[in-house]
Amino acid sequence: MLNPVFITKISKFLPNDPVSNDEMEEYLGLIKGLKSKCKALILRNNGIKNRHYALNKNGVSTHSNYELTAEAIKRLEGDSFRVKDIQLLTCGSASPDHLLPSLASMVHGELDCGAIDVMAASGSCNSSMWALNYAWMSLLLGRYSNAVCTGSEKQSSSMLSQNFEEESKHLENLGKNPYIALEKEFLRWMLTDGAAAVLLETKPNTSGLSLRIDWIEIRSYANVLETCMYAGGIKNENCEITPRRDIEPMKLINDSVFALKQDSRLLEKYITDIGAEFLKELIKKGLLNNSEIDYFLPHMSSEFFRNKIRNSLLKYDIPIDGSKWFTNLDKIGNIGAASGFMMIEELFYSGRLKKGERLLLMVPESARFSYSFVHFTAV
Repeated sequence: MLNPVFITKISKFLPNDPVSNDEMEEYLGLIKGLKSKCKALILRNNGIKNRHYALNKNGVSTHSNYELTAEAIKRLEGDSFRVKDIQLLTCGSASPDHLLPSLASMVHGELDCGAIDVMAASGSCNSSMWALNYAWMSLLLGRYSNAVCTGSEKQSSSMLSQNFEEESKHLENLGKNPYIALEKEFLRWMLTDGAAAVLLETKPNTSGLSLRIDWIEIRSYANVLETCMYAGGIKNENCEITPRRDIEPMKLINDSVFALKQDSRLLEKYITDIGAEFLKELIKKGLLNNSEIDYFLPHMSSEFFRNKIRNSLLKYDIPIDGSKWFTNLDKIGNIGAASGFMMIEELFYSGRLKKGERLLLMVPESARFSYSFVHFTAV
């Protein structure tokens, strides 16, 4: 018999004070002293008003990714749960601090607990959903009675102007425009830092609300779609990614190979339709009825995609009334793998949720295109 699994507590950690749109370059710096040509347009489209950086105005880090994550986990503690009680830890992030050890191992090293099972999921926004899926299945099968799952990002250090100075200088030496390509600059004005943690247990809270995880469905579309977002490689004219190991050392610097890049045109073309098509498949399988959803939590990298998501849902005959949508992108920014949990955290503690209400979380990832849907019931 499978165990029911509940989210009984959620926490977050947003480092330092909020950073407004006007302050961003005070933290990230100017590339070759030049004001960005596209910053204003990108910010106008993405609708983000504030974000958090785990660094100061001198570009010095105040927290690592694993420190952000450990801090979020510590905030789960209360009368009924202590960090030392953790049985399984799963972590998802697009920006771990090291190639090795894994983020989950580094986070475990920061916690006051015993030897436990840990798992780190790689990827981008969906890394936390893969981590959640692993934790959910582990409890479902009875391997553990609790697990902590996290989503976190520390992207700000990779977005500092100093990381692009050599490329800009190289372009100038070649007689070209010293501004870096849009595929690299686009994400400088989109991403932010932070961590969120969820506590999963096989029993609901004795008082107050819990969220029962009814199902998790994840699909990769890498079999039909090319890479859209990547780091540590160069995409060639055949849409293949040359890995960092096969790139000359000087080219790694001159081409800012380690910078996170995204093909915004490819993103716009595919990201919303494949999600709607996947959701239609889940409805046909009988997993949900869209008219019975009380809260729809779509992770959006930008407000630019709100109408596109709505139009794609209508295209596949899946209307979800705008009053049911719940997002917080404008207040905290796009925190990648943490964004889904951040929405759940705010709604969970908002006082709005009532027992019996149903939530649908949608998390797209553009790296090689994947989608997650998670269905919860408030109990």
